[in-house]
Order: sequence, then structure tokens, then C-alpha cells
Amino acid sequence: MELTANRFNQSAVIALEDITLQTALERATSNADRRRRAVLAELDHTAALRQQGRASRLRALHDLPELLEQLEANITANGGHVLWAADAAEANQHVLDICRKHNLKRGVKSKSMATEEIGLLPFLEKHGIRMIETDLGEYIVQIDESHPSHIIMPVMHMTKEQIRDLFMEKLNMPPTDDAAEMTKFIRGHLRQEYLQADFGMSGGNFMIAETGTVVIVTNEGNGRLSTGVPPVHIAVVGIEKVIPTWEDFATLVQLLPRSGTGQRMTVYVNGFSGPARAGEPDGPQEFYLILLDNGRSDIYASDYTEALACIRCGACLNACPVYQNVGGHSYGWVYPGPIGAIVTPLLKGKENAAPLPFASSLCGACRQACPVDINIPDMLLALRHDLQHEQEAMWQLGMKAYAFGFSHPLLYEMGGRAAAAASQAVIDGIGVDKPDGKKLSQLPPPLSGWTQNRDFPPFAPQSFRDWWRQNRGKK
Repeated sequence: MELTANRFNQSAVIALEDITLQTALERATSNADRRRRAVLAELDHTAALRQQGRASRLRALHDLPELLEQLEANITANGGHVLWAADAAEANQHVLDICRKHNLKRGVKSKSMATEEIGLLPFLEKHGIRMIETDLGEYIVQIDESHPSHIIMPVMHMTKEQIRDLFMEKLNMPPTDDAAEMTKFIRGHLRQEYLQADFGMSGGNFMIAETGTVVIVTNEGNGRLSTGVPPVHIAVVGIEKVIPTWEDFATLVQLLPRSGTGQRMTVYVNGFSGPARAGEPDGPQEFYLILLDNGRSDIYASDYTEALACIRCGACLNACPVYQNVGGHSYGWVYPGPIGAIVTPLLKGKENAAPLPFASSLCGACRQACPVDINIPDMLLALRHDLQHEQEAMWQLGMKAYAFGFSHPLLYEMGGRAAAAASQAVIDGIGVDKPDGKKLSQLPPPLSGWTQNRDFPPFAPQSFRDWWRQNRGKK
């Protein structure tokens, strides 16, 4: 996915004017946040559960290198293969090498943000390998040739009516407004894909080090079909997803569905530790786990380690007033919302996502909604400080040049005349007509932000120095 995070402000303005998008966001975010609040309110120990989940994630991050080595050892002992990927290119190459080794041409994939992050599907398509998304939301995005707008609900930006029209146009679905009928149609459409696929792919919600188990939680059953039916299963998972024990999983699996979809428990919870063992009726013949770094080690070594504790529930998105109004695509990369405003600058470079830390009212709703109590507002403030600090060198250089010019009369006079001529040229050339017949000067970048909402009057045709020389100089 192309990184367009630096165009957040422009994208947000467009999103605010999109009535259909606003309708979809209002329906989806309000419903999701309301369900989350309702199921958490059923518990009399929500606060304690959140702190227990937080402790589990922070303990895992503290011991991250050791846990990853333990995970690798257990999966290898179970007959699986573990590959390490430093970046997206290496992860994609691993997948391609596996496909070439086993002559794989047709795959099915359950939902995975990690594969979105590395741009896996376009990469495989370039090499003649067909991959079908089997999560309903991801499949809709795929046939629409767009990108997910939410971590959990990929088509939060679309209304049911838009999805209906898309199915009718792309898949010749019989006309219907019934969501159940639409889902039934897609289920039948995808069924043959599972049977024809020669490999399946997944991400991983958690990786349990003590037994070498990758766990996925789904609601549609597509995850189990994608990983159990084809002869080869490839999982691509970020290294931060590892946790120590099943006890940690028992805590986190109570928080993830409640926070993500407002369910007490997802419909399916599937774990896999390697290929099918002797006597097992289903499961792949080969299992590969690709452990993805892609910048996570840099975050781990920074002051933002806590961002890696995220369990990708999407609750902070649903609660965020900014996301509620501009949607996920405005953030310009795979991870939107408050957590995306932290993760994207850290993974892709702060200079490549400079507006995102400022895309927040700092109301604290994101932290209140986070099931593991990540201090998102403080990290957003810290990122703002970092960005400002990185810009200080240019600011100081500009101030030194300003001081030098104002300290030398000749340079000051020449600069004033040049500015007067330039401002008049801007007004004559690209000025905007005002109702009073005058023109409003629109300065070019990087000064254009100043004149978006205010007049920039032209310099006086005659400077005070020139007037003094002409009228008082001889006296």
C-alpha cells in the first residue's frame, strides 16, 4: 500500500465532505463502541482485567528475545519451519521461495494486517501467484481494488448499499438488500476457492511461546478453512505478538473480542503448532511461520516500546472523534486511528507521517478504550515533541539568516525591495479575487499555510527609507 500519510490534512477535508462515508462511519463506529461498552459493563472486574492484560503484554515485551527463541524451538520440534524477516522485502521473498519450492500457484488467505503491511498480494500477483482473501471484509476490499480502512472491520468506510452494488456489478449477485442473503452468496462463491487452493495463509493474533502455538480468532470459519484444508500453510506474524503462556492467552482472549467486536468470545479460536501429525484427519502437510520485524526492533529499542503492546482490537479507532469523522483511509497507510498515528511514523519514518501525531484532540478516549491501557495520548505528545525538535535545526538556521540580514543595512534594503516586487507579482499572477475588487495574495509553499485563511497585504510601493531620503534626507 502506498504511503500517503503526509497528505492527511487534504484527505481529511475530502472525507468530511463525503456524505456516504459519513453515513457509514456514523453507523459502524457508534455501533461498535456501544457494543464494546455493553459487554465490558457485564464484568465486575473490568479494570483489574485490563491491568492484568497490560501486565501480560509488558512482561512479554520485557522478555521478547528469549520468548521468540523459545517459540522457534518449539515450532521446529513440532515439525514446522520458522523464518525470520528483517523487512517487507525479505518476508515477501520468503513467501515466494516457499511457493516456488512447492510449486504453489493458488492460495487462500485469512485476515492479516501484517500481509497488508508488507504488500504481499501485489507482490505475489507480479510473480503469477493468485491469492484470494477469504475474510468477507477483506474480500470486499479486494474485489473493490481498494484497501482496508479499519484494523478489525476492513469495510467500515462502505455502506451496505455500496457493498450490494459492488457484488451485483463484480460477481453478478442477484438483487437483494438482505445482509444474510448477501453473505450466503459470498460463502458459496468462496467455497470452491478453499478446495482448489494449494496453499493457505494467515496472520496471528497471538503466538504462545511455551508450546510454539500460533492462534487466530475469527468469526467466519474462513481462518480454519484457509489453514487446515490446503497442503501448505504459511503464517506471517509480527514479532511483538508473542506471549509467554496459555494463562496469558486466557486473559487476553477475554479482552480482544469484547474490545474489537463487542462479543464475549469470537466464534472460532484456532491454534496451530506445525503440520498435521500422524493420525490427524486434517491440517497442512507443511507449516511455515515467518516472523516479521520490519521496524519493530527499532520501536522496541526506543521510548515507544509500549506501542508494541497493542493487540490490534481497533477499540481506539471506534472511540476516537477524529477517526469517527475522517475514516481510516485519511491516515494514508495500513494502520489508522490513534494507534496508527503512533505506529506509522515509527515504522515508516516520522518525516513521512508528520501530520499523524497531530491528528488527535488528546481527549483520552483512545486510552480509556484500550484493553491493555496503552498510554496513547502521552506517546502522541512525545511524537509531536520529536517532530518539533527535528525541525528546530531548520528553524535556528532560518533565524540566524534573518538576524544576519537585519544586521546589515544594505542586505535589509535589498531584501525589502525584493519582497515588495515578489508580493506584487504573486498578487498579479495567482492572487484570488475578493468581493471588493481587490486581490488576496496566496503565497507559494511553504508559506501557503499562512494565506489559507487570512489576507497577506502587499508591501508598500515605497519603503520608509526611500520616503525619508526623498523628503527628509537633505534636511
